[in-house]
Amino acid sequence: MTLKEFIDTYDFPGAVVLLEGKREVKEEDKAKLTALGRLLASSTVNMIFRSGNADGADYLFSLGVADADASRLEVITPYTGHRSKANKAAVTIPLDGIDLSNEPEIAVLSKTNKKTERLINDFIKGERNRYTIKAAYIIRDTVKVTGAAGINPASFALFYDDLENPEKGGTGHTMNICRIKNVTLADQRVWSSWLQD
Repeated sequence: MTLKEFIDTYDFPGAVVLLEGKREVKEEDKAKLTALGRLLASSTVNMIFRSGNADGADYLFSLGVADADASRLEVITPYTGHRSKANKAAVTIPLDGIDLSNEPEIAVLSKTNKKTERLINDFIKGERNRYTIKAAYIIRDTVKVTGAAGINPASFALFYDDLENPEKGGTGHTMNICRIKNVTLADQRVWSSWLQD
């Protein structure tokens, strides 16, 4: 997919494009992530860019989007105040502002991450402690894709992944949810060429 094909297909009102990935970003890739965020935000009109407000790829993509058009940057956070000093978004949606009891699909999909399955049950029941907070991050990663009441689902997802050890951790979970929900995704093997288009 070329940059032009991507824009022609996904720059429509209501479109949400995920920009996210690993916390560990190779030094030589950092400027590319920011450049992609800036390029996409300056080359489009309608699409909203969504991230999880994590350090690393999320932050670098967000810097570029915010530099071009911060009004179209949205983050979904695991709790109110998450990394607020680094948050560049015009719209922040904390997980504790979503009534998860009315969103059963989010719980089911979040539990596809078997490492946190029991913690997700506890978190949704209202338990908050140093263990269940891990569930909040996985649930946040699910919501980034599925949306929720009043939050549009993702239309497309662009990732920065560790290509030597791909699809692990929260990034891997988010990619898995994209596949379950039929959200097309691509990593740097696709989007890096857009920086030369």
